[in-house]
Amino acid sequence: MSGPNQASIGETAAGQLSFDFGHRPSLSGEDFLIAPCNREAVAWIDRWPDWPSPALAVFGPAGCGKTHLTRVWQARSGAPEINLEMLCGSDPPALLRGAKCCVVEDVGAGLDDAKSSRAFLHLFNLVAETRGHMLLTAAAPPSRWPVRFADLRSRLAAIPAVTVGAPDDALIGALIVKLFTDRQLKVGDEVVSYMLARMDRSFDAARRLVAAIDAAALSRRRNVTVPLVGHIMRGFVATEDGPEEA
Repeated sequence: MSGPNQASIGETAAGQLSFDFGHRPSLSGEDFLIAPCNREAVAWIDRWPDWPSPALAVFGPAGCGKTHLTRVWQARSGAPEINLEMLCGSDPPALLRGAKCCVVEDVGAGLDDAKSSRAFLHLFNLVAETRGHMLLTAAAPPSRWPVRFADLRSRLAAIPAVTVGAPDDALIGALIVKLFTDRQLKVGDEVVSYMLARMDRSFDAARRLVAAIDAAALSRRRNVTVPLVGHIMRGFVATEDGPEEA
């Protein structure tokens, strides 16, 4: 149940503001945009702490919003983020700092190493023993993680795993409007349509592109228009991780 200082997830309609204030994007649940590609994962986050397992795995492609989901859950649970490199250099109790919950992102990438697998198993067992919870993220489901130990493999096979799909045009369009609103920028539908027709469909691409447009509009003291956006987009190249300056 959410208290006054806890975040919860809900669908909102972002308003548009034209005041030139500093940029402070919100990671609260109220700002998370819900769509078919992430609805099941959002439902699991909202279900916490009533999870049937010590851990939940959320998997999907880069830029689909997994990290945003983890930040929402961290705001509710107080869970610190722990990575596999940290685990190999310190004891889990020290990393948890008294917390019963934790986030481990990009789990699948490092479990092919015996030391990492052993340290992760130790963390998993400790969280389970204290009746805490772990939120795990990865590009692939746990069944495809290169786990070295049978004990860890069996534990991971028993946890719920939910996918977050790549965002569609409707979700990316809503995200673009939200990102501009977070920066106190007002944009017309023609700008959003122009961007959607020419950009990568990822959260990361949208964030990078909006940041570049914001910087250009501020330096030129111009409104965000299609000609300005077109100039900025021509200076970008599409990559797997989103647009980067050419």
